[in-house]
Amino acid sequence: MTATRPHPRTAIVPAVAALLLTACGAEVEPDDEGDAAGPARVERCGEEVEYRLPERAVVYEAGSADKLFALGLADHVHGYVMPPANPPVTESPWAEDYARVGMLSDDLLNRELVVDAEADLVVAGWQSGFSEERGITPEILDGLGIQSFMHSETCYNYPGHPVEFTPFDGLYRDLELLGEIFGVRPRAAEVVSELRERVAAVEEAAPEGRAPRVFVYDSGTDQPFTSGNQAPPQEIIDVAGGENIFADLTDRWTSVSWEAVVEAEPEVVVIVDYQDQPAEEKIAFLKSNPVTSRLPAVVDDAFFVLDYNEAISGPRVVDGAEAFGAYLRDR
Repeated sequence: MTATRPHPRTAIVPAVAALLLTACGAEVEPDDEGDAAGPARVERCGEEVEYRLPERAVVYEAGSADKLFALGLADHVHGYVMPPANPPVTESPWAEDYARVGMLSDDLLNRELVVDAEADLVVAGWQSGFSEERGITPEILDGLGIQSFMHSETCYNYPGHPVEFTPFDGLYRDLELLGEIFGVRPRAAEVVSELRERVAAVEEAAPEGRAPRVFVYDSGTDQPFTSGNQAPPQEIIDVAGGENIFADLTDRWTSVSWEAVVEAEPEVVVIVDYQDQPAEEKIAFLKSNPVTSRLPAVVDDAFFVLDYNEAISGPRVVDGAEAFGAYLRDR
């Protein structure tokens, strides 16, 4: 049956609740070595970059913002850019931090916005915020004297410096690197340790036996848009005990054919829930479309709704893994 999800503010497990008590609205002091006072040299997609301590960071989408808020760095964030797909920030575990920093735009990230905001750091992903087509890349920002930080998960096809990380390892790495840049390494180590423990608990509790075949339905009617093995749903499914039917696609998000979905006979469909493309509409399409209405998952009403912010690089992917793990155990 379709999984029902509690409101994000009431679904926080004890481990993350403890994390949020120290992160939400908190001011984290620089570590004892005083790293915040001087530059930090860390890798940006395999390229070593020297960072000054940012004071006016601009973050793109909730994944970027959540990483800084989880580290207690709201005072260093000038504002956020949040396109319509993102759920309301009032539903975020870090709602108080979002309220403090303010929204700059509900459109895509662009160079003019960043310059007008007098940003000293931009946090986004490659082809998820940063884009050659839209003229906002780390190289362009370097030329403007604006620092940039890219999500490690998105580095695998970054021109000139491709580096591949699994989504969860990329998340942990980002938190550690941001801890270096902002001089809050102890806080970063604490957050990463808690996230690792929670993921390990999901893996340990995964149901035994054959892994159910899972189809991630992001969007699309003529062709479905789904997750390859470079995006968070792949690892969410893995640790929870499922099998992504498109695990052999080395891509983050990509279009496939409905014929390939039908051939794979998925037993569970993970629906990515957008603010502007609700899960209910996608489920209704799958049930009414003659091509998909006979899929085992659709016949069995085996739908799991994954919040948009649990499907992109950020701390909430662990929330998604915990919830999906519970869903598979209860099937």
